[in-house]
Amino acid sequence: MSQAAAPRKSADIEGGHTDSPADLPSLLSAIRSGPQGPQIAAVFDFGGAVVDGFARPPLYRRALSPMARRGRGSGGLSATLLGSIRNGLTDGEYSRFLQNASHALAGRTEDELDELGERLFRKAIYGHLFPEAWQLIRTHEAAGHTVVLTSSLTRFQVAPAAAALGVAHVLCTEMATSDGVLTGYAEGRTLWRHGKADAVRSFAMANGIDLSRSYAYSDGVADAPLLALVGHPVAVNPERKLAAMATGNAWPSLAFRPRQAPRPLDYLRTITGFAALIGGALFGVLAKAYTGQRRKMADAVLAYGTGATLRAIGVRIRVTGAEHARTPRPAVFLFNHQSQFDVIIVPKVLGGGVTGIGKKELTRNPLFGPLMRFVGVTFIDRSDTSRAKAALAPVVETLRGGLSIAVSPEGTRSYTPEVGPFKKGAFHIAHQAGVPVIPVVIRNAGEISWRNSMIARRGTVDVAVLAPIDVRDWDTEAMNEQVESVRQLYLETLLNWPDDVPSEATR
Repeated sequence: MSQAAAPRKSADIEGGHTDSPADLPSLLSAIRSGPQGPQIAAVFDFGGAVVDGFARPPLYRRALSPMARRGRGSGGLSATLLGSIRNGLTDGEYSRFLQNASHALAGRTEDELDELGERLFRKAIYGHLFPEAWQLIRTHEAAGHTVVLTSSLTRFQVAPAAAALGVAHVLCTEMATSDGVLTGYAEGRTLWRHGKADAVRSFAMANGIDLSRSYAYSDGVADAPLLALVGHPVAVNPERKLAAMATGNAWPSLAFRPRQAPRPLDYLRTITGFAALIGGALFGVLAKAYTGQRRKMADAVLAYGTGATLRAIGVRIRVTGAEHARTPRPAVFLFNHQSQFDVIIVPKVLGGGVTGIGKKELTRNPLFGPLMRFVGVTFIDRSDTSRAKAALAPVVETLRGGLSIAVSPEGTRSYTPEVGPFKKGAFHIAHQAGVPVIPVVIRNAGEISWRNSMIARRGTVDVAVLAPIDVRDWDTEAMNEQVESVRQLYLETLLNWPDDVPSEATR
């Protein structure tokens, strides 16, 4: 019989975890150096270990919004789906979710709910993803492990996040349907307490998983049966009862930093930051107006504007590899893109002598649009490939004239720390101009400002500028593998951040 078929009692593993790593770097190192292969699973509970749950609304809001509480109407349905994503969900809370779901989901089509789940992820859930969980998931994948996302909730809440994280295996409570329409009742057993452990056990038996060498991550005592099932249980931000159980069983505990929506003070700082950007930009123009040279004024706009903005918001930038930001020049600087504030961060790191390429939609931004036009950004219409290529032609001449270019090869901001597929346009430009590409890897920008938000929080952004890459000898007709190898540098850097002391710290 497979080892996966027999559950492990807490006592069976109590003595085996006294030396288990209790911090994220140590655990990541243990995963990398430990057993490899798909027979080892990494099971992540969705609410609390992958996503920081949504706090329960204040009592007065619940009292004033009975429809949202009962899950009626589209707004109530959204409230039901989001509000049930909690840290350390209790028996009572889960019971209320099932009751509300029976009213909210009944009569809805699967397609309708799949679409709603996608909208909720892009509107709210993505901002609650733990970057630490992303790092763990990618490290397990690099070890060849089978990654599983599990939840007592529905696929409409979980599947969009799983897709964004690249997790193929999802175990959740299934809802019964009739001709594609939900009945409002669960299909079979719910994945709560022993139901979740049994679902993982069945998955393990069907897929040749050795649970005695597998990992599980959860924050709530309701998942004690799941944690006791594997050889490497890990408590993530555990609530009180699970923390006591983890201590008694010598299970390691990880502390993920709670994700918070912007607070009133963050709004005030951001407004101050925008005012500082305008003031710094105007000061830069006036400071260099006597030269009559637009480029010098543009560089001053970026230097004073970005510096003033970062100071006002309270953002520090720590840079490793700063020497690569200064030379060689000109170059095509490639940065991964998570935040609207990347247009502040990147110029600050690279200094003067750099302009950029941006999507046409940015011209409509009332603040960044005029600023980017003044510093010579080339805007492209991504919906029209032929026009986009024509717009990039002058950029080659810009590079040959000695001015560097900064561009995001992803083409759009990511919902997770994941680095999306790279477009090849920037590499073609560098090849034609005969200049190197220089990777600029940004970490934590999505924590300072969520993808779809213009509000920034205080914090530190890490930036690693990697060594230049010569693309002059690349075959432009067959560069897919080479472009992907550059993208892999970003992933490797994000997963194994350089240990050297930052060569620059600025605010």
